[in-house]
Amino acid sequence: MSQPRIHVSDGPYEVSGAVPIVRRRQVLSDDGEPITWQTTARLTSQEVVYLCRCGGSSDKPFCDDTHVANGFAASRGTVTAPAAGYDDRATAMDGAAVVVRDDRSLCVHAGFCTNKVTSVWKVARGAGVGDIVARTAMVAAIEHCPSGALTMRLTADGPDVEPELPAQIAVMDNGPLLVTGGIALTRADGTTDQVRNRMALCRCGESANKPYCDGSHAAVGFTDS
Repeated sequence: MSQPRIHVSDGPYEVSGAVPIVRRRQVLSDDGEPITWQTTARLTSQEVVYLCRCGGSSDKPFCDDTHVANGFAASRGTVTAPAAGYDDRATAMDGAAVVVRDDRSLCVHAGFCTNKVTSVWKVARGAGVGDIVARTAMVAAIEHCPSGALTMRLTADGPDVEPELPAQIAVMDNGPLLVTGGIALTRADGTTDQVRNRMALCRCGESANKPYCDGSHAAVGFTDS
């Protein structure tokens, strides 16, 4: 069995290494705010699978070669995300006894970071810093961030404190592919992006930050159906 890897082709994502593919959705509170994730189905763990990038497949999340017919392979499939890694792009906030880092270009608008009471940014900058409930909620929100746009360190030069996550790809209902467990991602030109514990990959075909999701699926009304 080969090491888990994702190759971003001009068409689909080529996933190798028998990576488990599952379906996942958000669990919402009575106020309609996300509080956790729920795995709803286990799809496959074949050695090699091809997952749709263009958003047009009739067999989502799997590729059915629609990218050829709709022109995605020839034009819209171009990778546009900067080569610079998360460490180069993220901004740091250190008002909550920990250092919270944030890269807005990776946000998929999953909604865990903000609720009707507070937000990660308010606590990270010192609001309610003496409140253990507020800090615990902030940490939980950061750990539930599916793209890793939000991360946390105990000190500015220390390692990220990350949740233990399996090497897996979760298909978010009507949203991106949620990749966990440090799976390497290689671009069509052969370069490998910074390996991260969490990342979200576009599957609607409309992100301006390909191969990463930028929340465009919501704006274009992307659905699995």
